[in-house]
Amino acid sequence: MEVLLRLCAAVQSLVRLLTGPLFWLINLRPAPPCPPIKEPLVFMSATELARSIRTGQVTSRSVVQAYARRITEVNPVLNCIVEARIAAALEEADAVDQLVASGQKTLEQMENETPFLGVPFTVKESCSVKGMSYVVGSVGRKGRRAERDGGAVAYMKKAGAIVLAITTTPELCLSWETNNLVIGSTSNPYDTRRTSGGSSGGEAAIIGAAGSVIGLASDIAGSIRIPAMYNGIYGHKPTPGIIPITGHYPYVDEDPNFLKYLVIGPMARYAEDLRPMVKVLSGENAAKLRLDEKVDISKLRIYYMEDAGFSMAVLPVDKSIKKCIRHSAEALRKEHNAYVEKAKLKEFGQSLEISSAVFFGMDGIPDLLNNPYNPKQSLNLYVEILKSCFGLSKLAFSTLAFYFLRDVNCFIPKRKFQHYLAKNEALSKKLNLLLGDDAVLLYPTHPTPAGFHNEMYVKTSGVLYAMAINTLGLPSTQVPVGFNSQGLPLGFQVVAGPNQDRLSIAVAEELQRLMGGWTPPGACIM
Repeated sequence: MEVLLRLCAAVQSLVRLLTGPLFWLINLRPAPPCPPIKEPLVFMSATELARSIRTGQVTSRSVVQAYARRITEVNPVLNCIVEARIAAALEEADAVDQLVASGQKTLEQMENETPFLGVPFTVKESCSVKGMSYVVGSVGRKGRRAERDGGAVAYMKKAGAIVLAITTTPELCLSWETNNLVIGSTSNPYDTRRTSGGSSGGEAAIIGAAGSVIGLASDIAGSIRIPAMYNGIYGHKPTPGIIPITGHYPYVDEDPNFLKYLVIGPMARYAEDLRPMVKVLSGENAAKLRLDEKVDISKLRIYYMEDAGFSMAVLPVDKSIKKCIRHSAEALRKEHNAYVEKAKLKEFGQSLEISSAVFFGMDGIPDLLNNPYNPKQSLNLYVEILKSCFGLSKLAFSTLAFYFLRDVNCFIPKRKFQHYLAKNEALSKKLNLLLGDDAVLLYPTHPTPAGFHNEMYVKTSGVLYAMAINTLGLPSTQVPVGFNSQGLPLGFQVVAGPNQDRLSIAVAEELQRLMGGWTPPGACIM
């Protein structure tokens, strides 16, 4: 255990307790709610929409128009869209409708070749879409546009899906809260006074608000799963190396660890869309995941943990989340007579040190402070932090906070990084052995539901739950399971062994049936 790191976490816990009433007072006045849903089409899953489009029951144009209207309604309240391409999407939808009407292809051909034919989807700005904004929340990248589609985007387009909009991120994805100096803060559709999370906060918010049915996001330290939980939707972090991350910014090809921990994966309102999306996004690697194999839940071993272990310094897991995990495990046991056991993995108690050492030990993360052409003109981190407090820096405070943690090695002596890397490797072997190819682990995604805007700065220790799964290289599916007393979405992640993505997704599908999944944010058909 790193005393200095834990001490800083303890100080943060104290600050959190002291500032809690302040956040409550600041947010005492109700904020504008997310508009109610008026579009019946948005209640269909992407899989259902694709089937209906293929069979001519609905047109792709009508679906795109429904989502375009919904984006127009919710974006002024949520601020989650960087750029929409509605006119171009409608043209592509018309081409789809003409293809379907022509009878050139059979239903079977369309389903096999283009499983998402005519279905609109949204994309996190860090995942490049040719011709679209590629600023990634950075003032220094203003005006930048992607020159080509990233690998994952190209696969979705090949599957017939239509890009409808690009969604917000924090600056260079370096925060668990989506707020940057280019476009501002993105809000949570269930309570607009609260954060949508990060770094895929825009993507999660628009999907949670029913402004999109599926989308692409990225995750290196919880950036798919934490926002997915906050916004009441599903998010899947795939096994690393399966889905291409080409076209993502930041992208560091000189550090193999970056390629091991960064993934691109799907977000969805309906669990049934995750499996076909992963299959499409995996391309030639799909066979490694055996996604077409039926999963028998009754033959799975279900392990669960309510927290990583007690610590005064670490953000405690909310009782409502612990209850969700227990009740979900019990539901699987009752429904399928599945083997259920509370796991005892004391090594997770050092997740804060392990994941911090792994994450901040990576090389090549873009440094906006440095001028590669003139070191004398490079910015001083601490001067920029001071300037940021007065709104005078061109860098987001979250970016500067990240650089500060990197500058101090996250309060871990550099000489001890290898020690924690070895611990990470040992835990990885132990967990892989436990999970094998027939078990999953139910584990918190984040200790608390969505906090108020900027409250994440006093809750950063809570990201250890999501980060640990990145450093271990495991697939994980965030599952929404109900709401707390304040109406905020609750959920947890289902973790599986390497290349066993089908198991965590299958459990997510079953929990949607047993426990309920996405629920509209205070909305109903009018």
